[in-house]
Amino acid sequence: MISAVILTKNEEANISDCVKSLSWCDEVVVVDDNSKDRTIELVKKLNARVYTHPINNDFSSQRNFGLSKAKGDWVLFVDADERVSSSLAFEISNAIIFSSEFNGFYIKRRDVMWKKELKYGESGNMHLLRLGKKGVGKWEGKVHEEWEVKGNIGKLKNPIMHFPHKTFQEFLKEINFYTTVRAEELYKKGAKANFLSILLYPLGKFLFNFLLKLGFIDRMPGLIVALAMSFHSFLVRGKLWLLWQKKE
Repeated sequence: MISAVILTKNEEANISDCVKSLSWCDEVVVVDDNSKDRTIELVKKLNARVYTHPINNDFSSQRNFGLSKAKGDWVLFVDADERVSSSLAFEISNAIIFSSEFNGFYIKRRDVMWKKELKYGESGNMHLLRLGKKGVGKWEGKVHEEWEVKGNIGKLKNPIMHFPHKTFQEFLKEINFYTTVRAEELYKKGAKANFLSILLYPLGKFLFNFLLKLGFIDRMPGLIVALAMSFHSFLVRGKLWLLWQKKE
């Protein structure tokens, strides 16, 4: 039995297509962070189980809550703006039956931004641990969380498709939110930022994405994403520095 788990927050524009792409799963569990739109209504129409649970800026805690509610032997985590193709669904179904030596699987994620599939840059080479056996690990990290699964991990070939940020304004809004959470997380761990880290990390991030990871081949979308990721790096360290200034 396989369960799919989705985290939501005001995802009425995405949730129906996401849940429909998971119709092959034995169950779909939605963990909703007090949505104010029609997300819950749409989920219930598609016969998915929904739980309202505040996220409190802790994505691992939210995912672990969903993991606890899943009834399947295997659990697949999917974001509301992602879609599972029939090819990936078939590969997953075979993997959990015929690959008993693995406790989890990495799945490649392909971003589609502004109608272009990004094949290069950091996002074009991303593999995420999203499929795993229940009871062999838990999620760690408040933001940019990772599933710490014990045992052998395999890798699937077919990608999960990601359709984030319909507008650049949405992109910037999300960057602002995630960088605040990340800066606060680093601050609580005692990490600090200085002049050089604020200057050099963003520059390094841009060069890594646009040149080393060949983001320039994706043309204008590749440039925009490389600059946005650099800005993300700058905001994390800038906000971290400001948090320490408040304490002093």
